[in-house]
Amino acid sequence: MRLSVRSLTSLFLLCWITPSLVGDSVQWQSLFNGKDLSGWKANILPESFSVENGVIKAHCKAPDLRKSHLFFVGENKEDFVTFRNFELELFARGEPNSNSGIFFHTDMTPRDDKEHLRNGYEVQLIDGENPKAKTGSLYSVIELENSSVDETEWFKIRIKVVDKQIEVFLNEQRVVDYTEPLNPKRTPERTGRLLNPEGGAIALQAHDPESVYYFRDIRIRKLD
Repeated sequence: MRLSVRSLTSLFLLCWITPSLVGDSVQWQSLFNGKDLSGWKANILPESFSVENGVIKAHCKAPDLRKSHLFFVGENKEDFVTFRNFELELFARGEPNSNSGIFFHTDMTPRDDKEHLRNGYEVQLIDGENPKAKTGSLYSVIELENSSVDETEWFKIRIKVVDKQIEVFLNEQRVVDYTEPLNPKRTPERTGRLLNPEGGAIALQAHDPESVYYFRDIRIRKLD
C-alpha cells in the first residue's frame, strides 16, 4: 500500500507539473529568424543593421553621430509591436570598446538631432574603462559601477517588466531591481524615461561608427 500511494503521488505531480512546463514554453515568441531582418524596421539609416552568420549586426556609420534604432514590428512591417508586461531574452556580444543598448516601452520619437529616443528605458551595453554606467545599467536611472560580464564574449540578457517593476539579469545574475516611483525624478533631457501604461516598443541600438554589436536568440513572452 505504501508503494502504491507513492506511485500515485508521483503520477499526480507529473500530471500537474508537465502542462505548466509545456505552457511556459509555448508562451515564448521568437523575434529573430536568424536569416534576415523580417519583422524588424530601423527608424533611420537602415544600413546600420544587417544579418551576418545568423546574427544581427548593429553598426551605425553616420559621420554626424546620429543613432539608429531597430524596432520589432512583427507582421505589421510599419508600426512597432507594443509590449507592456513581458520577459525579453537575448544574447549579445560587442567588439572591444563598443556601445549599444536595448530599449523598451519606447517609440520612434527622437528628442534631439542625434536621434536619441525620447521615450522609454534603455539597458546599457558598453565595453570600456571610462563609462560611468556599465553594461546592465538602466541608463540614467540605475547606473552600475562594474560590469559582471566580458562584453566581447556572448552573454545573456534578460529584462523583466511587471507593472512598475523592472529587473535586468546578465547571465541570470540580477543586476537591477527597480520599481518606478509615483513621481520619478529625471534630468531635463530624460523626462520621457518612464514606463508607458499602454506599453511600448522593443528596439536595438546602433550607436556610432566605432561601435559594433551583435545580437542573437531574441525571444519574448508577454506576462499580461
